[in-house]
Amino acid sequence: MREGLILVLLAMLGVCDGVTFGQLCSGNPTNRIRGSDKWGVGHHGARRTGHTHNGVDIVCQDGATVYAPFDLTIERRARPYTDPKKAAINNGILARGQGVCFKLFYVAPVKVSGSVAAGQRLGVLLPMQQVYPGITSHLHLELCDQSDPTPYL
Repeated sequence: MREGLILVLLAMLGVCDGVTFGQLCSGNPTNRIRGSDKWGVGHHGARRTGHTHNGVDIVCQDGATVYAPFDLTIERRARPYTDPKKAAINNGILARGQGVCFKLFYVAPVKVSGSVAAGQRLGVLLPMQQVYPGITSHLHLELCDQSDPTPYL
């Protein structure tokens, strides 16, 4: 009885549905999350100016290859900013796969719709250093419901 309740609660939180994000960025096979730097930290819920960080930042070097973490369908382009000063990194995708809806920001996608197989190239990381000098360059992963994606990594 107690075990069943725990499984129901975990399912409601989205942590027991068996979804695991495969490698997202070349050079980071474990999807390591950005730690602290002069621009902040990369974990879910971190404080930002005027808001809370709704995703996690996966360490990724400028120009690195970004991979599909599992079989997915790209639904559309997703842009994180309205500020023209951030145009160099204002690109990404909204995708679905394995029952998960998510956004990846700071990536120049090879396409903005259609199916992509696990491990295939989604695009390349945009030049984070151009907009945020000294930041740990990263790929931003955000679930569409803005819940914490960390359990999926």
